[in-house]
Amino acid sequence: MTLPTGLTLYRLLMRAAAPLATPLLMLRTRAGKEDPGRRNERLGRPTFPRPPGQLVWLHGASVGESLVLASLVSEFAAAQPELRFLVTTGTMTSARLMARRLPPVARHQYLPIDTLSAVRGFLDYWKPDLAVFAESELWPNLVIETAARDIPMALVNARMNDRSLTSWNKRPDSARYLLGCFDWIGAADSRTRDGLENLTGKAITLAGNLKLEARAETADPETLAGIRRTISDRPVWLAASTHPGEEAIVLHAHALTLKTHPDALLILAPRHPERGDEVARLIDKQGFRFVRRSEGDAPSPDHQIWLADTLGEMPLWYGAAPAALIAGSLLPGIGGHNPIEASQAGTAVLSGEHTASFDDLYAVYRQHKAMITVDSAASIASALERVWGHRGPAIKLARAAITEASGGAMATSLAALEALLAGGKGTEIAP
Repeated sequence: MTLPTGLTLYRLLMRAAAPLATPLLMLRTRAGKEDPGRRNERLGRPTFPRPPGQLVWLHGASVGESLVLASLVSEFAAAQPELRFLVTTGTMTSARLMARRLPPVARHQYLPIDTLSAVRGFLDYWKPDLAVFAESELWPNLVIETAARDIPMALVNARMNDRSLTSWNKRPDSARYLLGCFDWIGAADSRTRDGLENLTGKAITLAGNLKLEARAETADPETLAGIRRTISDRPVWLAASTHPGEEAIVLHAHALTLKTHPDALLILAPRHPERGDEVARLIDKQGFRFVRRSEGDAPSPDHQIWLADTLGEMPLWYGAAPAALIAGSLLPGIGGHNPIEASQAGTAVLSGEHTASFDDLYAVYRQHKAMITVDSAASIASALERVWGHRGPAIKLARAAITEASGGAMATSLAALEALLAGGKGTEIAP
């Protein structure tokens, strides 16, 4: 298959940019965005030996995808104990998570940057027997070079919102080429399946959403117990993964709540903790008394807000709050975030109406009456009254929704991967 013009130009551009890779990585290291001790991994220079035998390589962009991959590795390893696994991600947060979650038969490496030299160095060294990509992060050189080595390839938990599909449709030749490199694609939802079938002209498996079966990271029991002691019996709620523009709505909701519950505590967790200073200024401008988790402070009874501007602590906040607004959903353009971790922690889910990225999942939640939909500060305050008054959605309803929505995604995906590993490149797997 002839390489489309768009991909040819991309490869030429990345070849020209290759000399800039090292200085750019050094700049990112100084900015705290790269691990200084593992920078060579990004250049396709591994840091530990390849294990003998068959090696399954799995790649996910960041934390959400890496949780899926950790669960998939555990299931795969249980089915075939002789296999060894390499998991790649691109962020320091996901690397720390993988260090805690991966079983002994798996190791983590940072994904090589998408220059030919880095990608080829990575593939020449590891020689994986199966390549598994999660969701939608498809670096062209990585995909093309993997396929060129006749390594069987799978795209699991493929998820694309309307905006992503629109972007792919603007470059249909490149999209068809890259997607055509995969021997099996498992779509997480019907929107993605339909969109990919339109792009590729091929039948795509509706496997279900692996995130619904991934084991969520649990909070450290001692730390969580300490947070619960700090909060005591105060009415508390969590605004999880907020984006710019949403904090103003959340703060208005909390102001309304304080009128009837003067001792209420809001745990405000921005999606990107590096926005902590920005959010702190907004809170201060509104006149709230608050403390910042990043500064090691805990709220006293006089504090009204706990700004959770740290990485990797969401399990603690879900474990501490009986109600959580899953943000990214109050304003258009983001598409919402996954409510599963909240439900698995026993937290009642509140969400705005803008949930395009998880429409199939939220549809099942609504069908089971397992969540409360909010669209304003007033409706958030009203929803909190329901949850605190034990009139909110039952957690068992949310868990039933999760089970129904998953559709056996893990079993379907694992069967496809086992078939590919056994049959090699070009294995026919019925959708």
